[in-house]
Amino acid sequence: MTFEKYDFGVVGAGGAGLAGAMYGARLGLKTVIFGASNANELPIGGLITTAHAVRNYPGILSASGLGIAKKIEEHARDYDLVTIKQEKVLKIEKKKDCFEIKTTKGNYKISAVLLATGRRIRKLDVPGSMKLEGRGVSYCALCDAPLYKDKVVAVVGGSDSAAIESLVLSEYAKKVYIIYRGKAITPEEIHLKEIKMNKKIEIITNTNVVEIKGKDYVESIILDKEYNGKKELKLDGIYAAIGNIPISELAKELGVKLNKNQEIVLDHATSGTSVAGVFAAGDVTNKSFKQLIIGVAEACTAAHSAFEYVSEMKMKQCEK
Repeated sequence: MTFEKYDFGVVGAGGAGLAGAMYGARLGLKTVIFGASNANELPIGGLITTAHAVRNYPGILSASGLGIAKKIEEHARDYDLVTIKQEKVLKIEKKKDCFEIKTTKGNYKISAVLLATGRRIRKLDVPGSMKLEGRGVSYCALCDAPLYKDKVVAVVGGSDSAAIESLVLSEYAKKVYIIYRGKAITPEEIHLKEIKMNKKIEIITNTNVVEIKGKDYVESIILDKEYNGKKELKLDGIYAAIGNIPISELAKELGVKLNKNQEIVLDHATSGTSVAGVFAAGDVTNKSFKQLIIGVAEACTAAHSAFEYVSEMKMKQCEK
C-alpha cells in the first residue's frame, strides 16, 4: 500500500481547519487538509459560508460568511506547504509514532492530526419534513431566500441563528413567522432589536411544529396549539434553525474522549485531546461559546502544539 506522508493532517476544511493549516505551514509543517468530497457536503469554509452577514469578526465590520471563508482559504493556499484535498476521511488509526488516514481517494501517514470536523445541521423530525426537503423545507435562508419573494415563510427556532435567518428572509418574503417552543427567543441584542423593528416578522412562542403538509411543495404546517384560532398555518416555506450536531464519529473511533453531547473534550491550553498527537478545534469541541473567531484561535493553538509534538517525536527518532 502506498502512503502520502505529511507532518500535519487537518480533517475538516472550515474556518478553523484552514486557519490551523495556515499556522502549521508557518511553523514549517508539511500540511494536508481534507475537506468536502461531494456537492452534498458544505463547501470549503464550512458552516460560516451559510451566514448572510458576519459583523463580529475582528477587523471586518461586515462581510458575508462566504466572503470571510474565502479570505481564510486564500491565506491558507498562499503557503506552498499546504495541500487541500477534497476527499472524505473514512478512517484514522494510530500506528506507533504516526497516524494512518484512509480517504475516499488515498492513504496517508501523518505525524499529528487536527480534528476540525465541525457540526452538521440538525434537521426537523416531523411528518412531511423529509418528503418536502428542498421543496419548501430548507436549512439555509441565504441559499434560497430569493425564491420566496412576496411569499409567506416560517423559521423554527429561537437562537441567534434563527433570528438571522428570519432577517434574511424578510428581505424577500412578505411575511415571516418565527416559531419557538420556549417562552421567548434568545438572539443577540442587536438582532433582537432588528426583529422588533421589522413589521414583516411575527413571533409565535410556546409552540411546536408537529407536521408539514403539501403535495409537491410546502402548503401549510400544523402546530401543537392554536394560533389565531387555528392549528394549521398556511405558508410557502419553512426553515429550521434548531441547532446542530457535532461530527465526532472519527474522533470516537480513534478513542478520543467525548462528553455527553458527543463533543471532543479539549485541553484548552494546548487544544490537545485525550490521544497524544491528536488535536481539535472549532464547533466539534466542548467549548461552550461557538464562534468562528474561537475556532480559529483553537486551531492556531493546535498548530503550535502539533509543531512541538512533531519536533519532539523527530528528536526521539534521532536519539534512537
